[in-house]
Amino acid sequence: MDWPEPRKTRDELLAAVRAEVAQIPGSNYEFSQPIQLRFNELISGVRSDVAVKVFGDDSKVLNATAQDIANVLGTVAGATEVKVEQNDGLPMLTVNIDRAKAAQHGLRMNEVQEAVQIAIGGREAGTFFQGDRRFDIVVRLQESVRSDVDALSRLPIALPKGPDGRANYLPLSELATLEFKPGPYQVSRENGKRRVVVSANVQGRDIGSFVAEAQSAIAAKVQVPAGYWTRWGGTFEQLESASQRLQLVIPLSLALVLGLLFAMFGNLKDGLLVFTGIPFALTGGVLALWARGMPMSISAAIGFIALSGVAVLNGLVMLTLIRRLREEGMPLAEAVREGALNRLRPVLMTALVASLGFVPMALATGTGAEVQRPLATVVIGGILSATALTLLLLPLFYQWAHRRDADTMLEAGQAH
Repeated sequence: MDWPEPRKTRDELLAAVRAEVAQIPGSNYEFSQPIQLRFNELISGVRSDVAVKVFGDDSKVLNATAQDIANVLGTVAGATEVKVEQNDGLPMLTVNIDRAKAAQHGLRMNEVQEAVQIAIGGREAGTFFQGDRRFDIVVRLQESVRSDVDALSRLPIALPKGPDGRANYLPLSELATLEFKPGPYQVSRENGKRRVVVSANVQGRDIGSFVAEAQSAIAAKVQVPAGYWTRWGGTFEQLESASQRLQLVIPLSLALVLGLLFAMFGNLKDGLLVFTGIPFALTGGVLALWARGMPMSISAAIGFIALSGVAVLNGLVMLTLIRRLREEGMPLAEAVREGALNRLRPVLMTALVASLGFVPMALATGTGAEVQRPLATVVIGGILSATALTLLLLPLFYQWAHRRDADTMLEAGQAH
């Protein structure tokens, strides 16, 4: 059997499936991938990209608050498959016993409840032996009667025996009313508190900006009752934890690189000159993300880290040769020109190998493409800008930074 529309992309396919599923009344659905779904569930306890967890005591207040949040969340751009965790709506048989009538006939509440329990749930009445095996004998009404409210209402309830010793019976309908009412489907708890989850997936935008807009909208339009509170979860939790970790790791990494450059060159000036390759690279990476319409993500941030290493390496290769030529006695201008010309091929080779190697990842559309594309896009765009600016501007920066030293050496030579 052939695929009906082989040219349809993943987003177009999801849109078509959503349109079909939306026609089914009373259905809740969401689109995910098996590994993504399991990891979300293991990390945050929910299976969607974003979740708002509402905590409190009263189930009715929890459900009402969660529904208000879902209504607001559904109006935020990019929100899809918004739904409230279902914790009620399970049909249950409710037996409301009239205490006054039961007392008039000399019955206690537990006697009526026990009769209903035996009829519906059953009670062990004995044991059946078959060789070495034993089986419990359970007495209860047959399935057709247990599922029929009218038949249950005619269930005979034994009354206390009269003076004559005869057993009298009264139908259950004379002592109680039977009806099906929606009951609790489940009671979810977290850290000892009742919880209802409002979940949503995000499409067409990054999770960070979506959550920021959703938080503002919910704070403005939903009044959470006193004693109740909300907490955001889902993939957003991973984004926050990774962002906090990167805020610590990136400055430490850059400081370590600068320290190594200082130890290698013996002065801070040349280390900072090599360090200028990093903003050169960041410029190209940001422009590449903007050109492809991609948001800033964790994978893109990792791409920036890898990109900074390549940019520093290119600057280091060029500056090392220029310094060696100057140590051999070559004038500053000539050393800068020779260093830039001799290191043109190595720098271009490094840039081409790194950038061309990431092209398949930048064009990927299969499994994992949402992680590969931002990283590859950042690396390719950043390497192109870093290479061009390193070849053109780094020699000029070096000559400008060391011009005073060259003039001092020239004056000293003339005086000598």
